Amino acid sequence: MTRRTRATLYALATVLLWSTVASAFKLSLRRLDPLQLLLYASAVSTLVLAVILAAQGRLGVLLTYTRGQYLRSAVLGLLNPLLYYLVLFGAYDRLPAQEAQALNYTWAITLALLSVPLLGQRLRRGDVAGGLLGYAGVVVIATRGDPLGLHFSDPLGVSLALGSTVLWSLYWIANTRDDRDPVAALFLNFLFGLPFVWLGCALFSEVRLPDAGGLLGAAYVGTFEMGIAFVLWLRALRLAENASRVGNLVFLSPFLSLVFIRTFVGEAILPSTFAGLALIVGGLAVQQLFTSPPSAPRSSPPCA
Repeated sequence: MTRRTRATLYALATVLLWSTVASAFKLSLRRLDPLQLLLYASAVSTLVLAVILAAQGRLGVLLTYTRGQYLRSAVLGLLNPLLYYLVLFGAYDRLPAQEAQALNYTWAITLALLSVPLLGQRLRRGDVAGGLLGYAGVVVIATRGDPLGLHFSDPLGVSLALGSTVLWSLYWIANTRDDRDPVAALFLNFLFGLPFVWLGCALFSEVRLPDAGGLLGAAYVGTFEMGIAFVLWLRALRLAENASRVGNLVFLSPFLSLVFIRTFVGEAILPSTFAGLALIVGGLAVQQLFTSPPSAPRSSPPCA
C-alpha cells in the first residue's frame, strides 16, 4: 500500500467518524445535559489519549515539558474542552442536529477573519467571497429558508453554534505557537481541563452516573470525536504528500452527516438545510481555492 493510499484511508476514516458525531451529540443530549455529557466524554477522552500515548511508547514525553508548557495546557484546557464543547453542546441541545452541524462548519471562515488581527494575516479576496457565501448560508439555515424575513428559529442556539466557531478558531490560533507533540499536548489540555469541567458540572448540574444509553453516548463522543479522530487525522496529514488534497475530503463530511442524522436521530432534513449547507461548503471551497490557509498547525483537526 502506497503512502498516498494510506493517507487517504486515514483521512476517510476520520471523515466517517466525524460524520457520526452530530448524531451522537444529539442522541446523548436526550439523556444528559451539556455539562454532564462534557464531563463523561472528557474523562473518556483523557483515558483514550493516555492509552494511545502508552501504546506509542510516548508517555515519557509528558515529563519533559517545562512549567510554562504545563501552565499553557491549563489555560488551553479552559478553552478546549471546557468552553468550546460546553458552547457546542449547548447549541446541539437547542437546535436540530442538522442546523448545529452546518453552522459549525463556518469555523474556517471565522478563523480567516480572526487571523487578521491575531496573526497579522491579510484578508484576501477569497476570504471575503467565501465569508459572504458562508454567512449567507448561515442566514438561510437560521431562518429556515426565509432569509428576507429574518425570523431566526432559535437566536440563542444559533449564537451558540457560531460562538463555538470563534472558540475553536481561538484554540487553533493559540496552537500555532505550541511546538509540543500534538497528541501529548491534547492529552495535557484535557487532563488539566477535566477538574474545571467537573467543578462546573457539580455547581451548575449534577454529577451522577448516567444510564446505560447516556454512558454509551458519552463514551462514543469521548473515544471518537475527542480522541481517535484527532489521531487518525494527524496520521493522515503526516503521510500526505499534499495536505490540501487530504483536507478536501472533509467536504464529504457535512453531507454524509445529514444521512446519519436522518437515519439515527430521525430528523427530516429541511430544504433550507441543504441550501444553506451548499452555500457554506461553497464558501469554504472558494476560500480554499483562492487563498492560502492561515498559519495554523497541520496537526489541528477539523471541528465537529
